[in-house]
Amino acid sequence: MEPAGRLKLYAYLDARDYQRTYLAIMRLFTSTLLADLSAGEVAGALAGAERLGAVDAGESRIENVINRLKQLVEWGNLVQGRREVVAASIAEFQHGSVRYQVSKLAVRVQRDVDQLLRVPEGAREVSRELLPAIERGLGELGGALSEALVTGESRRSREVLAERVTTVFLQHAELAATVRDFYAYLGQVVTRHHLAPEEISGFRNLLVEYIQMVVEDVLRHTPAIADALAGLAKARGELLRLLGGTDGLGGDVERARGRSAADWQELAGWFVDRPGYPSQVTALREATARAIGSLLASVKRATSGGGLLPGRRAELLKLASWFDSGTREQGHELYAAAFGLYSARHVLPAPEHDSDNERTPWRDGPVRDVTVSVRSRGDRGARGRTSRIMDDPITEQSLLAQAREADEQRAASVAELAAAAPRLGSTTLSGDALGVLCELLTLAMAQRESAADSGSAADPVRGLRVTVDHALGETTKITSKAGTLTLHDARLALSE
Repeated sequence: MEPAGRLKLYAYLDARDYQRTYLAIMRLFTSTLLADLSAGEVAGALAGAERLGAVDAGESRIENVINRLKQLVEWGNLVQGRREVVAASIAEFQHGSVRYQVSKLAVRVQRDVDQLLRVPEGAREVSRELLPAIERGLGELGGALSEALVTGESRRSREVLAERVTTVFLQHAELAATVRDFYAYLGQVVTRHHLAPEEISGFRNLLVEYIQMVVEDVLRHTPAIADALAGLAKARGELLRLLGGTDGLGGDVERARGRSAADWQELAGWFVDRPGYPSQVTALREATARAIGSLLASVKRATSGGGLLPGRRAELLKLASWFDSGTREQGHELYAAAFGLYSARHVLPAPEHDSDNERTPWRDGPVRDVTVSVRSRGDRGARGRTSRIMDDPITEQSLLAQAREADEQRAASVAELAAAAPRLGSTTLSGDALGVLCELLTLAMAQRESAADSGSAADPVRGLRVTVDHALGETTKITSKAGTLTLHDARLALSE
């Protein structure tokens, strides 16, 4: 199924009409294994939901159910089939012979939907206890791999090996999911500018106590996990071979985690930094530092004399409710009191010429410049004014010209490299071309896990690809006007 077709599987969740009916039908099909239902059976199940008010009235009628099922088939959530039935009428035969089954991807969508509806909106607990379990599991996996290689790859040893691999990857998937959800909630709350003092106190305890425990546990177990992964990386080929194929399921099958090199590379990338690709452990440490910085900024705003920054959300919401519930006359009075020029409290001397009198509406009168402190903090203290953003067309055109020049220069460098690809060793490159080559070469080498692996990287705009392969004893020299680049035990190739 194409990506656009897969996205249609979510269409019933945001349908303009009959959304509750579609959701009830999908829950019916995903509530059991190998669901094979006719329109009549679905209508019977919806009748009970209709009596409870879970679906709209009339949605359990057979003609409406058939229309909803056909729409779900069109979206790809259901698969239509037929089977022989014994019927007393043509209509009963038509309704009973057409059967509906749920597709695999639709089951996954509905499962995620039900899980989402059950999840509370608060913080999710991080499964810290899985870190030592992963560490032990990797150690046991190394022992199981050694035993499988020594005992001649018996069936029992391969089953134990597969059990260890599946357990480690399931534990890591749960750990990664809890960490992502917890930090997503944390980012949602610490960036709010309208935290009340009691909220700040609660989040301070959360950061100081709970996050500290999470980060300490991750940093304590990461070195041992990284060492275990490095040891398994040397025997990864043997490990994947022992895990075997798909046992007759065919090539187009979704395998369990840990059965491909990409799965192991992703697992290692969670704990171990690579050139140009920081690990999730590093990202977790940086996210914690940012969260603490945001909390400190919120504490500073709450304890300053000016109050919360940059706005007064609670007060504005209360004022909006007054506008919503008041009359037209009360609305004018509220606006004058909240956003007017403090007419009842003016102590400034009268202007030389009063351009407005008592018959001039306030909206047509003179406009007073309200300082930033008053607008954002409700504080009339002098704090200075923000500078205006000036429209500078000359600087804008200059920057655009510089960007065009840089793009043309890179295009020329890429074209030079493409022309020199067949005879790269005997061609003298320009300094700019060597710079582009070094940039792509750095990205290509970052793809390698060890010196014996191959790596490649491509220019995302012009498609020039650089591939570096391990070649023991071979030396590659690239000459340019800026100097000579020498690569030992490596072979370099350029392609478009």
